Amino acid sequence: MEILRNKKAFICDMDGVIYHGKNLLPGVAEFVNWLKTEHKKFLFLTNNSALTLRELSEKLGRMGLDVDESHFYSSARATAAFLASQKPNGTAYVIGDAGIINALYDEGYSINDTNPDYVVVSEGDNYDYARICKATRLVNEGAKLIGTNPDLTGPVEGGVLIPSTGALLAPIELATGSKAYYVGKPNPLMMRNALKKLGCQREETVIVGDRMDTDMIAGIEAEIATCLVLSGVSSRENVKQFAYGPDYILNGVGDIVPS
Repeated sequence: MEILRNKKAFICDMDGVIYHGKNLLPGVAEFVNWLKTEHKKFLFLTNNSALTLRELSEKLGRMGLDVDESHFYSSARATAAFLASQKPNGTAYVIGDAGIINALYDEGYSINDTNPDYVVVSEGDNYDYARICKATRLVNEGAKLIGTNPDLTGPVEGGVLIPSTGALLAPIELATGSKAYYVGKPNPLMMRNALKKLGCQREETVIVGDRMDTDMIAGIEAEIATCLVLSGVSSRENVKQFAYGPDYILNGVGDIVPS
């Protein structure tokens, strides 16, 4: 635990690690206070692309945590940056909420539902059959298919799992025969961007998350120390199903704080 606590930088997932829906998880307030007191560099790195960075900051604020938006990075931001690097000032048809739409605007993209360069899908309340049909037609006509993250599910209040981007993209992939490119974790692009924002080396950093298939594999492939918390999707039993394992397994982030 001393090796873990002595890390200079912490990359933390949010859903299932910091909160479930609108409910802060036990030990999180103490953990965030410890990060600040110990002058750790930290970044909340979320595959959830529905909210803007400001909205993520304000969400924690409503839960009693004061964290500046500079400490957040999302798959929406990573996706927008990737598209801008591939085709500057391009266009996209988007199924998603403010997080991905604002990120695309900030990178010089415009929204186009006629002949876009990309169809971009993320989690959001405006997902419906009509938009699935529109996205399918546009992909069949040549638009490239992008997913903000590959997560099939995500936890909400009470730890209940609901469909996430990977599940929402499945009908479009099946109907078009096109496989989406996913930018969020475990894509190494996301991890490299996170390290750049922190200004730290991988050896100085640990990623804390609740998912073996995104958070832990992202850390392993980026050669960053991994800490799995059991406050979200994963359990000790399903860890055994994977060919790789985390460096640490804790009940929650509160366990990192010295008692």
